[in-house]
Amino acid sequence: MGCTKQLLMLPGGESLLSRAVGQARLLSRQVRVVAGCGYPLVRYRCALQPGAWIYHPDWSQGLAGSLAAGIHQLGRQALGVFVVLADQPLLAPEGLKQLAAQARAEPERPWGASYGDRVGVPAWIPRSLWPQVVALTGDAGAGRVLNRSGAGAIDIAGVQPDVDTPESWQEVRRLLAEQT
Repeated sequence: MGCTKQLLMLPGGESLLSRAVGQARLLSRQVRVVAGCGYPLVRYRCALQPGAWIYHPDWSQGLAGSLAAGIHQLGRQALGVFVVLADQPLLAPEGLKQLAAQARAEPERPWGASYGDRVGVPAWIPRSLWPQVVALTGDAGAGRVLNRSGAGAIDIAGVQPDVDTPESWQEVRRLLAEQT
């Protein structure tokens, strides 16, 4: 993107990261943010603060390291972890609530947003899959692990488009402006 995309401002004055923290709160009261690029500015400018910040200095090595950093900070009592990314501001709250309900009903089973023939984030990753997620490297996300493990699929409107390019950012802004 050429900038710290978590700080991009949505119509209405909310940053991508603040929106993601709000989305995560629909899943759990215990929200943590793993941040690297732009930290501590990202933390300072996030209007909706999570319960905890996890600084990941090796963020440039890819998404897998950020996932591992977050998982390593969870306590022994955690049954699993919800994963939400900062670049999906169009996620429907109803879908996120359904994900939370399924994870609570069957916490030993992985759950992910449906992308048609596969699942991905947002997702619930049970503790039993953490070793596989922590073993990922580079830009590999948890999708590979979720799909190999037979994760349940949840329809969550708004999983696409995400903000990965200036063009997708403009498309997301347009779609959000139409919603208001």
